[in-house]
Amino acid sequence: MACAGEDAAVGLLRTAVRRLAMETRASVRTGRSHEDADDVVGTAGTDDAVGFDPLPLLRALHECGARVAVIGQVAGIMHGSVELAGDLDLLWDGARERAPALAAAFASVSARLADADGGRVACAPAAFWLPKVLFRSPGACGDCCTPGLPWGGLRVEDYLARCRVATAGDGFEIHYLDRLDLIEMRRAVGRIKDLRRADELERLGARRRWVL
Repeated sequence: MACAGEDAAVGLLRTAVRRLAMETRASVRTGRSHEDADDVVGTAGTDDAVGFDPLPLLRALHECGARVAVIGQVAGIMHGSVELAGDLDLLWDGARERAPALAAAFASVSARLADADGGRVACAPAAFWLPKVLFRSPGACGDCCTPGLPWGGLRVEDYLARCRVATAGDGFEIHYLDRLDLIEMRRAVGRIKDLRRADELERLGARRRWVL
């Protein structure tokens, strides 16, 4: 249930978490993690979808002062997408002086970290000097990325500058990609699920313009 005074985007995320819990309560474990997700269904069809709830980690990031933007399907859900997600993808600017805040946030939720090849790394500021770090916590797993990754020409620094901010009912904030930037990212990746979700986000935008 959404909290009083909560932004609609957070309410949409809470609703999606509840729906996913219902849909996965009788799931049989397959051994597939979010990294093994197929290009059609996505991470909602993996073991990592069971018990998925990104809100505790997102709260920890806010409380530790870590400026991180939600990307991927969790951001899509916050824009109204009806497709569920079983992982959390994050983007931040990669500035070394801000790495301690990220390390503190991930440590506070007992996250385990790995490099892009799956090698374990300590949950310390140096882990976040990597272009991408993989994380696994009791509520959510996924990737925490920086502009240092090869983004194929996408200006993700600009995405960070204009991301949206939603406030939960008890005051913590979630930064997430603007809808148009998320569409551009989806189309650049170009998998079946990305193109389908980009189309959905475009329809949602057109519907809102029609209502206004």
